[in-house]
Amino acid sequence: MYTAILSGCFALHLLLGHCRGALEIQVPEDPVVAIFGKDITLNCSFTTDANFSLGDLSIIWQLTETRKMVHSYSPLQDLQADQVESFVNRTALFHEELEKGNASLLLRHVKIEDEGSFTCFVRIKEHKKAAIMLQLAASFSKPNLHLEPNKNLKPGDEVAIACHSSGGYPQATVHWHDGKGGNITKNVTTSQVANKEGLFDVRSVIRVILEPNSTYSCLVRNELLNEETQALATITGQHPKFPAVALWLTVGLSVCLLGLLAALGFVCRRKIQQSCKENQTEDGEEEEAEARTVMKPLKNADVKEAEEEVLE
Repeated sequence: MYTAILSGCFALHLLLGHCRGALEIQVPEDPVVAIFGKDITLNCSFTTDANFSLGDLSIIWQLTETRKMVHSYSPLQDLQADQVESFVNRTALFHEELEKGNASLLLRHVKIEDEGSFTCFVRIKEHKKAAIMLQLAASFSKPNLHLEPNKNLKPGDEVAIACHSSGGYPQATVHWHDGKGGNITKNVTTSQVANKEGLFDVRSVIRVILEPNSTYSCLVRNELLNEETQALATITGQHPKFPAVALWLTVGLSVCLLGLLAALGFVCRRKIQQSCKENQTEDGEEEEAEARTVMKPLKNADVKEAEEEVLE
């Protein structure tokens, strides 16, 4: 009989508690994603009976791990004396929604260091709490591609292609593809460094053997935001050509050689002409000598002998 009485009292207590409206708190089960630099609302709502007084309501928002104060309301006013300095002038409740059971927190200009778990406490005679996870995200910039070396390239050369993207969060995944869509990420070296704001700058370098009209693409993906941005580069490898200096040097040597040949030809021609004149002079002198010999008058003795021969 005693047991029956206790059971009856317990059932009556539950019934009365249900009639009064037991305090319940609801927060999102999944993490809330906030965009860096934007405002975000951490939703927290409570349910109770319709007759509760705002004078009995207290709300506290804390960092779950450190229990540091983010925002406090108790009762009918905000109490920020114990608020963490980094949240000063950045938090607010929706006062006009409190009587409707809205205990959500507005957090302005979110920073990377805001990322983590927040706990919502609500008290109306009794208190309940629930935690909500905040994640930060930021989009990466469109990648820039840089080629090294970037000139005098020809098929068969090894080149390094650097892909740079900045201002993103959390860390990115980087994929490289060739012109046929094949994944060539295995030959990549990637580094990601956080700047003073906590955002990541990513730099990825791939080394390839150049082929004529080669196309390469760098894709930077933010998994949290389900975003991706990419850049394409088409490299035209040319066959070796004479550099300008070598071309002018070749032309200069050719002109000099032609000049030497022309001078040599001129000298040879003069020599030949001179030799011909000398030969002509010698031949003329010999003919003149012979002519003189033929026309030489006979001596007196010779004349006499001729006359005697006639007389006989």
